[in-house]
Amino acid sequence: MFRSKFVLTAIAASLLLAGCSSVGPDYQRPGLETPTTLGTISAQSKIATRVDLLSWWKSFQDPALNSLLDEADANNQDLILAAARIEEARATATGAHSSRFPVVDATLGGAKTRTSENAGKLGAGANPIGKDFQLGLNASYEVDFWGKLARADEAARARLLAQEANRGLVKSSLYSTLAQNYFALRAYDAQLALADSALLTRQENLRLQQKRFSAGSVGELDLHVADSETAAAEISVAQARQALSNIESAMAVLLGRSPSAIVTPVVVRGNSIDTLYQQLSLPMDLPSDLLNRRPDIISAEQALVAANADVGQAKALYFPSVKLTTGIGYESRVFQDLLNPASLLWNMGASLVQPVFRAGAIGAVVSGAEARKNQALAQYVQTVQGAFRDVHDAMNNTKANEQIFQASNRRVIALKDSLRLADLRYRNGYSSYLEVLSAQRDLLQAESGLIDTKRAHLSAVVSIYKALGGGWDNPSSLAVK
Repeated sequence: MFRSKFVLTAIAASLLLAGCSSVGPDYQRPGLETPTTLGTISAQSKIATRVDLLSWWKSFQDPALNSLLDEADANNQDLILAAARIEEARATATGAHSSRFPVVDATLGGAKTRTSENAGKLGAGANPIGKDFQLGLNASYEVDFWGKLARADEAARARLLAQEANRGLVKSSLYSTLAQNYFALRAYDAQLALADSALLTRQENLRLQQKRFSAGSVGELDLHVADSETAAAEISVAQARQALSNIESAMAVLLGRSPSAIVTPVVVRGNSIDTLYQQLSLPMDLPSDLLNRRPDIISAEQALVAANADVGQAKALYFPSVKLTTGIGYESRVFQDLLNPASLLWNMGASLVQPVFRAGAIGAVVSGAEARKNQALAQYVQTVQGAFRDVHDAMNNTKANEQIFQASNRRVIALKDSLRLADLRYRNGYSSYLEVLSAQRDLLQAESGLIDTKRAHLSAVVSIYKALGGGWDNPSSLAVK
């Protein structure tokens, strides 16, 4: 009994010693020169306001958009794949953490053997057939003096956090892409309505010119021009319908729908592109620390943490490894006597292994770990650089699109007046029908461009939310402090 207590005491002492020192550098966040602010939207801007970055899509006040995002969150296959990768990383982290504890196994065995009577191994009159029964507990434990197991645990936990952050990246990308596709869908709806209206106008003009040609009021040229303009309007309608069908199928994939639903996609509509544009809003102030919530930055940093821990784990291979073993149980030739006190047995031991010659194998492992750390560092810096560029470009596109919208709106108003005057001049015989057609084409092009500008402006605003890591639930929970 005394010896058993001694063994347990030795194991407990080893547990206390484990992790007291860890080989390799402790992680330090790389120092990067970053601005204190990402920029400020002018307070006079019609889109400058205070919004909830974690629920940015609700600012558009469109129940249809909200329901589509909920559907994608529940069924999108990329999110399901990311969740499965998290579970895999969690299992790996659990396995790495468990290696820091003793391994205890219960054993129960029985054997029956026959020894050769001519081998000279049996005593006189001994039975050549023997039996052996065993029941016991065996335990082993590696003392982590150099932090090899602690570093492995640290690396596995960091990779788990990186996978959780990757899911946030998938989710924020999904939300922004789906929202941008929804804006494109509503823009294509508006483009189709505009093309249908233009086609009706062109068809009416063609019928009018046919009557005038039959009456001898206009020449053949005016008739052919009206016919070609009608054909051009038919082409625009077909193209708008084609774009609508393609965007609907793309959204069906993002929503995680079945193959049959993708072939015949049905996507719910809500607010028009004009109403969505009126709800457009942006945060007034953008401090740079908002980028700490970006899931790709968190993922890249956790990958760097894991690579740094891998270096320590590799360097620990240079040092001795100490393993303690112990066992206690019963052994008997007769099963009925297995639990008899006289059948008790126990053992305890310790082993130390110091690498002496490995032909550079350990050095190669360390060099590989350090190289992977340098790769992770470069990827982290690139991710931070890309994040600041994303914000810059999104804000630049937003400001430019707002200016383009103002100018495009003025152009549409001016072209409407031009068409009205051209039609008046034509009806009074002061100009040809070509002047009216030219004014109609210019107005149609300007109205189509205005719709596309609204879509681009909305998409640019969503790009800002995405660049700031918006749309990810509780991102700060994974941030490295």
